[in-house]
Formats: sequence, C-alpha cells, structure tokens
Amino acid sequence: MAQAIVQTELGGPEVLTLVEVPDPVPAADEVVVRVEAAGVNPIDAKQRSGLRPLPPITEPRHLGFDGAGVVTAIGSGVDDLEVGDRVAIRDTRGTYATALAVPAAHASVIPEGVTAAQGAALGIPAGTAYQSLLSLGVEQRDLLLLHAGSGAVGQAAIQFAVDWGATVIATGGPSSQERMRALGAIPVIYGEGLEQRIRDAADGREITVALDGAGTDEAIATSLALVSDRDRIATIVRGPDAAALGIRAFSGGSPVPLTEQELAWRAEAVPAALGLIARGRFSIEFGPELPLADAAEAHRLIEAHAADGKIVLRP
Repeated sequence: MAQAIVQTELGGPEVLTLVEVPDPVPAADEVVVRVEAAGVNPIDAKQRSGLRPLPPITEPRHLGFDGAGVVTAIGSGVDDLEVGDRVAIRDTRGTYATALAVPAAHASVIPEGVTAAQGAALGIPAGTAYQSLLSLGVEQRDLLLLHAGSGAVGQAAIQFAVDWGATVIATGGPSSQERMRALGAIPVIYGEGLEQRIRDAADGREITVALDGAGTDEAIATSLALVSDRDRIATIVRGPDAAALGIRAFSGGSPVPLTEQELAWRAEAVPAALGLIARGRFSIEFGPELPLADAAEAHRLIEAHAADGKIVLRP
C-alpha cells in the first residue's frame, strides 16, 4: 500500500491525516512516480483551510501539486519517459504521497546533478514567475519592479528576468536584502518611504513593468505611481480586485482564467528552470525538510511565515 496525506474537512493543519491508499496504477498517458520529495506551497494551506474555495469535500482530498521522484510504471501511449527516469512533477494534485499516478505531460526529466528537492520546488513558483513575466512581455530593455522578491515566486522571477537581461528592483524585508542581491536584483526594503527608495534605486531610469507578489496596498500604490502603462502591472495575490484597480492578475483568486498560452508557459517553466539549475544559473533557497507525516507542521510553518525558504516533505 502507498501512503498519502488527505483531509476530509476544512480546517486548520490538524485536519491533515496520513493514510494508506491503494498502490497507484497508470492509466493511458500516465506514469506512476515513487515520490522522493514534495514541495509545500501557500496555495496548499489556503485550499486546506477554505481560504481559497474549492468544491465541497465528498471524499478524502489529497494535497500537494509539486513533487519529484522516480518513474516506476508507464501507461499506454507514453513514449518519452522510461521506468527509472527521475522526474519533476507539476500541476498534479496529490504529491503529498509516497507514490502517485501522474499525467506524463506533467513530468519533466530531471538533469544530472539536480536533486529531487530542487525538482519538487519548481512547479508552482517557477511556473507562476515564468508565465507572469512572459505575459507582461518582460525583456532585456525592461526595468522590472518586483514586490516580495524574497518569496519562492519572487526569487524565481528575479532569476528568470535577470537571465533574460532585464534589470530588477525587488522589495523585501531587511533580512532578505542580501539574498535578493545575490540573485542579481537591486534590493529595496519595503515600508514607509518605499516609493522614494525605489526611485533612488532606479537612478533616473524609467520603471517599465511591475509584478506584485505581496498583495499589500503599499505594493499596489507604489506600482501604480511608478509604472505608466497599467497593462504592464500585474498581481499574483490580489486577483479578486485587480480589475477595479485597473491592473492585470494571474491566478491569485482572479476570476479571469489563464489563457491556453499562459498555461503552456507554466508547463514550459519547469524544464526551463531545471536546465538553468543544471548549468548553475538558478538557485533555490530551502527551508525545513520534514517527513511526510509532518505535513501539518509544514502548514503551520507556512501560515505563520516562520520558515525562510522552500519547505519540502520527504516520504
């Protein structure tokens, strides 16, 4: 029997339970993956608590969208993966498990030298960052204002944008400044006087595009004050009120679904990031590694903002 973390009701981290489940069997176009690491994302906790609504729970709900492991079985119609391949999983509910069946299209081969934890850390953060930057048309000529540059999405966005030749001004707390600078951004501390500090960091250059990962009124107001083209301001947090603010939103509770092209960019992000990691051009800040059975503790940490870096569960 495999094991998985499930919930049968909405609530706090205590509703998460480790249970035995039948060993997965691949359907057509699927592979079974023995999970070696599962990435924990804020959306996991929001859905668990009901803060991000889902349909009512009518059967045990599995958690986790990102993971990595080894292919152990292959369904019909799968030609580009083999048993024994190490893969990173994206956009597949249920990665808080010892094994699961995954659409083959959602599994990317992990290059030599890249760890399972690194592969498990990419799906949502790298996908969100990569797609958001491409949707905003970020390119070499741009000066990007990035709010919450120290989070997993923010750090990915810094690295993609810098790799593409853009200049990045990233906001964050005092303890995050060195990390953001090391990734290639110009770091700025948020708080009172933020707009002027960003202007000083820009040193006379026009800020052409802004991406908000903080969701604060300060972040939104500063973006609106500094970027003239509102079509090049977006949030990944304030989706419900983005339209009223006159800016764009990518997920984050937005009622506007991602386009087919944006979904394709999110899929493209994982192999792109894996390739950059293998070449030493993309790094991930890790927080605690916890046993799968401690998923509730992982959610407590992420909700309390009590861990710097990516939290990973190990089956």
